[in-house]
Amino acid sequence: MSQTVASWMTADVLTVTPSMPLPEAVKLLVDRRISGLPVVDDTGKLVGIISESDLMWQEKGLEQPPYMMFLGGVIYFQNPVTYDRDLHKALGQTVGEVMSTHTVSVSADTLLPVAARIMHDKKIHRLPVVDANHHPIGIITQSDIVRAIAVV
Repeated sequence: MSQTVASWMTADVLTVTPSMPLPEAVKLLVDRRISGLPVVDDTGKLVGIISESDLMWQEKGLEQPPYMMFLGGVIYFQNPVTYDRDLHKALGQTVGEVMSTHTVSVSADTLLPVAARIMHDKKIHRLPVVDANHHPIGIITQSDIVRAIAVV
C-alpha cells in the first residue's frame, strides 16, 4: 500500500501574507533555508505561493517582447499581457505582487505517487498540503519524495 503525503510532509509550515514586504519574505527564505512559502489571506486560506523562481525576476530583469511596426500599428510577436505581468513581478515590492497565484495543492491523504506525478507534470518543486477549508497544514517537496524513495 502506498504512503500518503501526510507521512512525509513538513507539518510545521511557515506562511506569509500578500501584504508582507518582499525583503521580509526573502529574509525568511534565506534564514530558514527554504525555497518557497505558501501565501495565505487574512482568514488563513491559501491564495498563492512565493518561491525562488518568483524572485528571479527581481534580478534577471526583462526584455521588451519583439514587435514590428506596420501601417502605423504595433504587431507583437509575443503576448504583451505576459510582458506586463512579468514586469509587474520584476518591480514588485510585496509578496502579493510577486507570488504565483495559480497554486496547486493536495490533501494530507493524497498518495505519494500522485503528489510526485503532479509535481512532475506541472514542473513544480513543492505542493502545499491543505485541509478541507483550504488552510495550509503542511508542505511536501521533491526532496521529501526522494527521501521516501530512499527509505523503501
